[in-house]
Amino acid sequence: MIGLAPPEYDPAALRTATQLPVGTPATVRAYVGELLRRHRRAFVILVAVNTVAVVASMTGPWLLGSLVEKAADGARDLHLERTVALFAGALVVQALFVRLVRLRGAMLGERMLADLREDFLVRSVGLPPGVLERAGTGDLLSRITTDIDRLANAMREAVPQLTIGVFWIVLLLGGLTVTAPPLAPTVLVAVPLLVVGCRWYFKRAPSAYRSEAAGYAAVAAALAETVDAGRTVEAHRLGARRVALSDRRIKEWTAWERYTLFLRSGLFPVINLTHSTVLASVLMIGGVFVLQGWIGVGQLTTGALIAQMMVEPVNLILRWYDELQVAQVSLARLVGVREIEPEAGDERLRPDGRDVRADEVHFGYREGVDVLHRVSMDVPPGTRLALVGPSGAGKSTLGRLLAGIYAPRTGQITLGAAELSRMPAERVREHVALVNQEHHVFVGSLRDNLLLARASADDAELWTALGAVDADGWARALDGGLDTEVGSGGVTLSPAQAQQIALARLVLADPHTLVLDEATSLLDPRAARHLERSLSRVLDGRTVVAIAHRLHTAHDADVIAVVENGRISELGSHDELVAAKGAYAALWRSWHG
Repeated sequence: MIGLAPPEYDPAALRTATQLPVGTPATVRAYVGELLRRHRRAFVILVAVNTVAVVASMTGPWLLGSLVEKAADGARDLHLERTVALFAGALVVQALFVRLVRLRGAMLGERMLADLREDFLVRSVGLPPGVLERAGTGDLLSRITTDIDRLANAMREAVPQLTIGVFWIVLLLGGLTVTAPPLAPTVLVAVPLLVVGCRWYFKRAPSAYRSEAAGYAAVAAALAETVDAGRTVEAHRLGARRVALSDRRIKEWTAWERYTLFLRSGLFPVINLTHSTVLASVLMIGGVFVLQGWIGVGQLTTGALIAQMMVEPVNLILRWYDELQVAQVSLARLVGVREIEPEAGDERLRPDGRDVRADEVHFGYREGVDVLHRVSMDVPPGTRLALVGPSGAGKSTLGRLLAGIYAPRTGQITLGAAELSRMPAERVREHVALVNQEHHVFVGSLRDNLLLARASADDAELWTALGAVDADGWARALDGGLDTEVGSGGVTLSPAQAQQIALARLVLADPHTLVLDEATSLLDPRAARHLERSLSRVLDGRTVVAIAHRLHTAHDADVIAVVENGRISELGSHDELVAAKGAYAALWRSWHG
């Protein structure tokens, strides 16, 4: 078969080294096996119910074949009343058990889908923070939305229907072998045609669907990054470039969409031709067998009806197997997170003190390209350190290293003389917290959103935390107070209010070292200044590393580090750096007017 060629670009170009992995076939098979073991009882019941439904469906062809055979033999009493009663009874049994098959199949699919969602969420939450930081929101968002949506239909329909279809065909072939043994091999005449068509299709389909999914993930990533950095895009006049990137990603994705549609358009006519070939072969070869006296006309009638009945399960299998090709790609993307080994860390490693130190740190996101170069600094306990510098200088990267999100390529980041990258992630979070501009409101009550930080907190502590971030005013104005449902389907909170919720969680978590990266960026400058003054009372005595995009934050800091081209070019207090008339002094003059 020839036709449309696959798009001429490397689908791997759509992926980056920072994307979350896609599960190997072995990983996917292992997970599917695990799901089936969890639900083996429901699976066995589904097969048993389906068996009864299929056996009942073959009663009609068998009864009709018997009538034809008796009529051909010249029998006068055909017992039509009994035949009709048996046929009606079989129809009732078939209808009841088909309904049970659909019900049991839907229940099994929903349970497996729920398990899949829960497993993905649990595994994602347990991933090393640096992995999620590198992957970004676009890739993760496409997996938890698009891939889950694609899998939902497969889990509800494809898996149960494929199981039903396979057993249906096996039972029909068994019935044909019992009622008309010489006719059983005739259905195999169409097998070569079906095999050739399916080999052509399935040789191309899996990689095409993977490329299609990767293309959609690239589209989602490009759009999410543009929206998240909208103000930066506008400030640097990058709008045309980002639109061009989105257009290119959409063009690449739709090229794969067209190619997969072409593949389906080639497979379906082959399937229809196969059905016609099966029926024709049974009738023609069976007719010869009748003329030779090898089978009776009643057996031919029964065999032809059973062969015709095979059309539906074959269609069912191929239809849902095609759907399963799409689902398999989505499943591979979801279970790919299982291939990321969690960073266990050294349980024996504990910080002895609260001083933070960077020693000759080099770090880069890509091999051979460092973002930070020979960064060294000491941050004594209780110090308020501000990191300032131009965009792209490495401030946020350094902040994430100090928060233990990333590990240095060379050098060390230590907390109390204990290397952060070697400590278990949960232990690091007990001591150090990172708060950036990405804040999330979870579906649930306001209380539930706050208790994520400390489940044992009582209402008084929750109100105190809200008050510390100037959020108690609007929170008390809510109709249900702490019990008010927020998020999707509930009260919609503004970005500024969501940011205050995140900061309130920080107050409740009570870490002794904080890294704040644009933590008040969604508030207007006057409100941000007021909130920072309120927070300063709460943060008194803690070590605070603030990536300062507004220089008044740097003005209030004990120590200011100026980051330029991945290096610390200046280090000192506000007054010292202004007096030095260097890079910071220039920034201060341009900002202060």
